[in-house]
Amino acid sequence: MRVVAASAFLLACMHVSGASAQSLSCGGFLAGVGESKYSVVDKCGEPVSKEFVCVPRYQSEWISSPYPGGAPRQILSQQCIPMEDWVYHRGPGNFLGIVRFYNGTVESIRDGEKPRR
Repeated sequence: MRVVAASAFLLACMHVSGASAQSLSCGGFLAGVGESKYSVVDKCGEPVSKEFVCVPRYQSEWISSPYPGGAPRQILSQQCIPMEDWVYHRGPGNFLGIVRFYNGTVESIRDGEKPRR
């Protein structure tokens, strides 16, 4: 029963992380998932800020039983994945654009807060 619950939780986490993918509109160009940092800077210019973040991700592993004939067990461990967030100001009245990079390419793009005046 625990294995089923753990598997369901892992699948839910994976689904949520992929649901935020969108694009960032920059002066008639679109920057999207999979693009390089160079491509985003070329299309959108330098961001307002850059920040390195540690993103927790769950990893599923199977370990064998130390007892003869024992069934293997599944365990979940939380890993820290280093990523970089770039923040873009989209203009007055618009939400901030947050571009997350993993290994030098866009992993996701999401809306931030509306800037205060």
